[in-house]
Amino acid sequence: QVQLVESGGGSVQAGGSLRLSCAASGRTFSRYAMGWFRQAPGKEREFVAAISWGGGSTYYADSVKGRFTISRDNAKNTVYLQMNSLKPEDTAVYYCAANPGGNYYRRIDYIYWGQGTQVTVSS
Repeated sequence: QVQLVESGGGSVQAGGSLRLSCAASGRTFSRYAMGWFRQAPGKEREFVAAISWGGGSTYYADSVKGRFTISRDNAKNTVYLQMNSLKPEDTAVYYCAANPGGNYYRRIDYIYWGQGTQVTVSS
C-alpha cells in the first residue's frame, strides 16, 4: 500500500510558478510510475504528467508541455511537478497518483491517490 500526500499548492498570478510535491509512504515507491492529474470545478479529472518508475521517461498533456516538468527522487519517496508560466486555465485541484504499470495517460490505471492540493491562477 502507498499513501500519497500533496503539498505546494496556492494562489499565484498568471505567468508565475509553483512547485508541487507528493510525498509517498512505504518502501515500494520506486516500483510505481507516478502521475499528476487535475480537476477543475465542473470538469472531469484530466491527465497532466507522468514519470516512469526510474525517472527515465516522462509524459505530458499537450496543454502543459513546455511549461510543466515532472521529476522524482526515489531516495526521498517524492515526486514533483514544477509549473511555470501558469495560466488561469491551470486553476484546479492537483492530485498525484501511483501506477503499477498500466497506461500512464489513463486515470483508471492509477491505484493510489492523494487528497489533492488547490492551485489558483489569477489573471
